[in-house]
Order: sequence, then C-alpha cells, then structure tokens
Amino acid sequence: MQAHIVLAHPEAGSYNAHLVQVARQSLEAQGWTVSLSDLYRMGFDPCERAAHYVPALDAARFDAQSEQRYACAAGTVPADVAAEIRRLEAADLLILQYPMWWHLPPAMLKGWLDRVFIYGDVYTSTQRFENGRFTGRRAMLSVTVGTSAETYAYNGRSGDIDLMLWPVNFSLAYVGYAVLEPFVAYGVEAGLRYSEAAVVEARLKRIEQDYGAALARLERRGTVPFNRMSEWGADGRIKPDAPAYSPYMRHRRDLPLE
Repeated sequence: MQAHIVLAHPEAGSYNAHLVQVARQSLEAQGWTVSLSDLYRMGFDPCERAAHYVPALDAARFDAQSEQRYACAAGTVPADVAAEIRRLEAADLLILQYPMWWHLPPAMLKGWLDRVFIYGDVYTSTQRFENGRFTGRRAMLSVTVGTSAETYAYNGRSGDIDLMLWPVNFSLAYVGYAVLEPFVAYGVEAGLRYSEAAVVEARLKRIEQDYGAALARLERRGTVPFNRMSEWGADGRIKPDAPAYSPYMRHRRDLPLE
C-alpha cells in the first residue's frame, strides 16, 4: 500500500513536520510505502496564474478553468502540478498535514488544491464525487490547533471543528476520495506558550501516541458522509428524500439555534 502526505507548514522543525514522521513510522511499520510533498521546502507556487500556462488558450484574458482544461487536453499541464497528480494517482491513502491558521488551512495548502485539483485531468462535470478520479482511494486530514477540544466543540469559542474542516473534506470527496474522519491534535502550543513546558511536552507526547495508534487502525476508522450525485435534483438541490449529513447541505433554510 502507498501513502502520500502533503505537508503545509513553513518550519522544518515544526510539530506538523514531526507528525509527518510519526505517520511515516507508523505506516511503514505496517508495510506501507510513504511519499511526501513538503510544499514550502519544494517552493511550490500556490498562486494560480497565467504564467503557468504556455502556450495559452487565450493570452488576452486569463480564465483559470479554461486554461486548465486546455492544458490537460494539450498535454501542457504545469510540471509541478503534473508531478503532484502522479503522486496522488500512485497513492492508496492521502494525508493532508497542516495547522489551522485563522480558522482555515494555510494559503499554501489552499493554493495546492486550486492548482492540483485541475479541471480536465482531475475533475469534470461528469468526473466527480462517486465518479471522481480518485474513487477507491482514501484521504484524511491531520490538523493541529492551539487550544483544547472543548473550545472546538459545537458550542466552543473557537467554533465547531467539524464545520471548519468540512470545506476541505468536501473538496476531497468532490474528486472521489472516501474521506476518513480527521485527526485533530488539540492544544499544540507553539512559539507563545500558555501552559508550563512540561505540560505541553506531555500533551504533545500523548498526541503522537494517539496519532500512531489511529494510523494503525485505519481499517476501522469511520468516514465523513457526503451525498452522491444521484441525491441531487436537476436543479442542483438535494432531493427531498435524500439524507442530509451537514448544515452545509440541508433540507431546511433556517436551523434552530436553541
């Protein structure tokens, strides 16, 4: 089995980078082969731009989707993007490792999604969800946050972590992945620390152990449910008899908050 990890953190000595090594060791101990895209160290350009597409379909006006589709058809996909797609194609499991910054992934990871999930080779109007390119493969988020699980609960001051992670999980499902429940490392205090050093170190050690154990039990890990294409109507809305798995896609416009 082949696993591919995408790391989005600018510091080579970060805890996120350390969790990549924890994942590598745990998976390799089970017989997996592990590859890595360390986006910052690679110098990956997260900004989609006209300069990536030569020759261009339209040199006068840059339209990302049109240029992506043209490059896929012409065999001129940017080399860095093509290399990432080959790594994804070879992997049975994809892990995205990143910190939550301002309630979102770092811009580097968002840009990786913008460029690598390319229109034409990775998705089209008919190649998505259960018909996506990466159907039959699994993906999982491994995310670090600075405060406790309680603050990221449904009623926590940091916001509901399941809702915050939904857009990235949805993007993975969109291109065909079966999305495993995310691994969230809570209380990863870095730089400015609010707890005693010994408390932080003990917490980080427990996280490492929990993460290694989670990867050793991948076959039993739950998945995040998403609707299938057949569950939307011709108007693009969820059918009345289809299940609703998230407040992001629901049957009622207004949800009770009390």
